[in-house]
Amino acid sequence: MRRKEREINDRDLIIETLKKSNTCRLAIHDSPYPYIVALNYGYVNNALFIHCAKEGKKIDLLKQNNKVGFQINFGSELIKHSESCQWTTKYRSLMGVGEVEIIEDFEQKSQGLDVIMKHAGKSDNSYHPRAVEKVLILKVNIMDISGKQAGEW
Repeated sequence: MRRKEREINDRDLIIETLKKSNTCRLAIHDSPYPYIVALNYGYVNNALFIHCAKEGKKIDLLKQNNKVGFQINFGSELIKHSESCQWTTKYRSLMGVGEVEIIEDFEQKSQGLDVIMKHAGKSDNSYHPRAVEKVLILKVNIMDISGKQAGEW
């Protein structure tokens, strides 16, 4: 990392950021360009849980190559200045790589949905069986993660 003073070295701060954020941008291998999609997620035990449809471009690509990159922002505020080139941004950002497991088992999908719902603030969940059957859960096992921040926190 070029700007070492902005690097987040505190593992607890990285986990706090994972828990407080709500959108993950997932970069999936495609040719000739990467495919990037923004998704809601839940976080627990060094893994991101994402729900999605059973078919589509994202699933087709992940079945070919389950290695992904991801990016998560927490808080972003434009800091204005009277001089144009002195503007900056207050932010906290995480970048990482992982390997995706596609979860199709009903019980495991329900558990993944619980992680996502708890992350969003709802713990007492019940799901209609047809709704669970219609989705897949993507479990992104985090292999490496780093963070960067700027501004007064």
